[in-house]
Amino acid sequence: MPASPIDRILEEAVASNVAPGVVALAADERGVFYQGARGRTAPDASAPLAIDSVFRIASMTKAITSAAAMKLVEEGKLGLDQPMAEIAPELGQAVILEGFDGNGKPRTRKPRRAITLRHLITHTSGFSYDLFNTDVARYMEHEGLPSIASCLNASLRAPLLFEPGERWEYGIGIDWAGKIVEAVSGRKLERYLQDEFFGPLGMRDTSFVLRDDMARRLVATTQRQPGGAIARIEMEFPQDADFHMGGGGLFSTGPDYLRFTRMLLGGGALDGARVLAAETVKKMGENAIGAIEVPKMESENPALAVPYEFWPGTIKRWGLAYMLNTEPVAGGRAANSWTWSGVHNTFFWIDPTRRRTAVLLMQILPAMDPQVMATLEKFERAVYAS
Repeated sequence: MPASPIDRILEEAVASNVAPGVVALAADERGVFYQGARGRTAPDASAPLAIDSVFRIASMTKAITSAAAMKLVEEGKLGLDQPMAEIAPELGQAVILEGFDGNGKPRTRKPRRAITLRHLITHTSGFSYDLFNTDVARYMEHEGLPSIASCLNASLRAPLLFEPGERWEYGIGIDWAGKIVEAVSGRKLERYLQDEFFGPLGMRDTSFVLRDDMARRLVATTQRQPGGAIARIEMEFPQDADFHMGGGGLFSTGPDYLRFTRMLLGGGALDGARVLAAETVKKMGENAIGAIEVPKMESENPALAVPYEFWPGTIKRWGLAYMLNTEPVAGGRAANSWTWSGVHNTFFWIDPTRRRTAVLLMQILPAMDPQVMATLEKFERAVYAS
């Protein structure tokens, strides 16, 4: 069979050292119309990448945890605009960081507004990431608090940077949402997701816990070095600490994640299994932050992520699970499609207008690497041209 345009894009990405390997899938309402894997599992490995290779999907976990929280809202067990300190009293003790005095002591104040579930799952709570924001990292160090990467409860005692609901800042809000799901459901996040989403949807290779058979298929974490070469690195979250990161801890495969996005494209059901009401899915894909805009993604840690703006010059909003583009993308997705990504350069989008969804997976840092983003753009255009 001759190579398709998408095959050639993946082959070119591997040949030009965009990443050691790449997996891509695309589907419409009739089913999966493309899946392909090219390259190797690591720069120093001979093992070829496979469709069912396992990836750290990092912040693509966020859409799944947000869906879990919205399922509890749908069932009337949780309020979208309910103060979350009613469920997690520690959220009532959060302080806003206003700066540091001459001795390096943090200057803080109590927020005037309560943090709600809406704030947590739309990145408008005021929380940031110590991994990307040096002021938050400085506060955590002063207070003797561990990084969110430790998955220790004390890491969630990070400061806010502004009043809840005031603006958009990428942060640990969805890690908190995962704790809320646990408190309300009475189940650990892993158990809840397996019971309510992964089991019914047939997502057998998606978990916070790496089974032995998944570990054998795990793609290596890599990083582009200053000279352009790609090197294997170690970057793992603990699987047995205080909590599993609802904002970034899942392992998954391309076919599994596409089952999740196809469920959303199908209004909450896939292959006869309904996991969300159609009205919930519709609400998840609508602007949930009003006039607030999603700004350019900033990073003070260029080894982990480079600053990047999706579709410069266009307004971006956030729904109750993902980012929304307010204008159509030339040669690609329609306006008000749903999308997000993970720090290891994993991506998905769902286009409810043109009825397509796609997943592109690599395992290379920094996030938003320019060569990776160019490959993503080519892949998107090919998905819509097919």
